Amino acid sequence: MLHWLGFQFEHLWGPIRLLQSHLVLCTLGALLAAVGSFLVMRHWLGTLPCDRGREHAAESVKSIGKPTGAGALFIPVTVLVALLVAPWDPYRAVILLGVLLAMGAGFLDDCSPDAWGRLSKGLIDLFISMGVAWAMIGGESRMEIWLPFFAPKMGQEALLDGTAGMLAPILCEPWLYGLMATALLWFSINTTNCTDGVDGLSGSLLSVAFLGLGGVLYGVVGHVDSAHYLLVPFYEDGASWAVIVATTLGTLAAYLWFNAYPSQLLMGDAGSRALGLLLGVFVLATGNPFLLLVVALLILTNGGTGLFKVGFKKFLSIRVFDGIRCPLHDHVRVNWGWSNTQVLVRFVIMQAVMAPMLIVILLKVR
Repeated sequence: MLHWLGFQFEHLWGPIRLLQSHLVLCTLGALLAAVGSFLVMRHWLGTLPCDRGREHAAESVKSIGKPTGAGALFIPVTVLVALLVAPWDPYRAVILLGVLLAMGAGFLDDCSPDAWGRLSKGLIDLFISMGVAWAMIGGESRMEIWLPFFAPKMGQEALLDGTAGMLAPILCEPWLYGLMATALLWFSINTTNCTDGVDGLSGSLLSVAFLGLGGVLYGVVGHVDSAHYLLVPFYEDGASWAVIVATTLGTLAAYLWFNAYPSQLLMGDAGSRALGLLLGVFVLATGNPFLLLVVALLILTNGGTGLFKVGFKKFLSIRVFDGIRCPLHDHVRVNWGWSNTQVLVRFVIMQAVMAPMLIVILLKVR
């Protein structure tokens, strides 16, 4: 809406044209989401259900009784601010609706006296992922992705189709892209959910991941000159997605204010599932699915070990990671004696160091 206002009323007051700037919209989105989420959580904290503790999780008894499901408070703020500051796109609105559905399903689980079964939650995540994947396709007849380590088009072919000096994208059939996107979104939702278990950990790791994705969306694939220089495709809506990334970062800043150790509230499944979905969506928006490994390696390692351990044992009767307690943050607390603060700081340091290095490798090694 604000972007539209900048175009409609710039002739009435010159400075309003600043609303056409994606950088200004990023700033406004982050600020509005941070302030709005902070006020909503402070005012409505007492209405949240109490945490019942996670089965088999280390130190879960310490969380019992704390307000949980805070995602039901800050995710609607994120969606509303995103609709306000980001340029309008109907498919993007459908995706944000999917985020609300993921939040709603997670909040119902948070409110339930007994935790929902893994199969029930997995199927709900699957259906939501399928709907969001369809919206990401957006009616296109071919979906374009790009992969690392591929050389750009050269010679006569590149001159004829105007792609000289640019990375040759891979064009996927919508059904194939939909399958890949669904799997990525489902995995992102569940690894993020498994990472939520230490005060400040999930929110901090997501913040680092979103910072990297926001930089790629705004400064690389969303910037025509940078895209040409780095030999990656240029996406016109890249900067618009960066506005939503910035909005989500503002929300996470407000949440971490309350979730810093010792936490006053927990995001619950209402927050972790919706934020995990957004993580996958932002990765798909860059056009390179491998960026999930690059920007969220610690999230995938921390939560993914448990998914693979349970999946292999349940469906293939194969035991893997027997010597590892899952999620990984429980292993280092119980087996290595790390404190919650050490887990938080060390995990964030590892992701903050690895993510920029891997992004540079992804973009520069051709």
